[in-house]
Amino acid sequence: MILEVAILDVIPGREPQFEENFRIATHIISSMHGYAGHQLQRCIEQPSRYILLVNWQTLEDHTIGFRQSAEYQQWKKLLHEFYDPFPVVQHYEQL
Repeated sequence: MILEVAILDVIPGREPQFEENFRIATHIISSMHGYAGHQLQRCIEQPSRYILLVNWQTLEDHTIGFRQSAEYQQWKKLLHEFYDPFPVVQHYEQL
């Protein structure tokens, strides 16, 4: 199991629209091969910051299966306009 971690800094004032778009985008990511669940949490101290945690069966399920798919293009259209700066995504494995 691989954990994808992304800190999402949303442009202040755009949080409600981001959250609405993310609800729509959830249907995209949850339909992908290798997807094993996710959490989106909002920061209490910085309300325009979120953390996205996504569990994938393999690293390639995310980096190839999702990121190189037509569905990812829809994901980008829904979400990427909200980020400033663009998030760094890292992957973790349980020891």
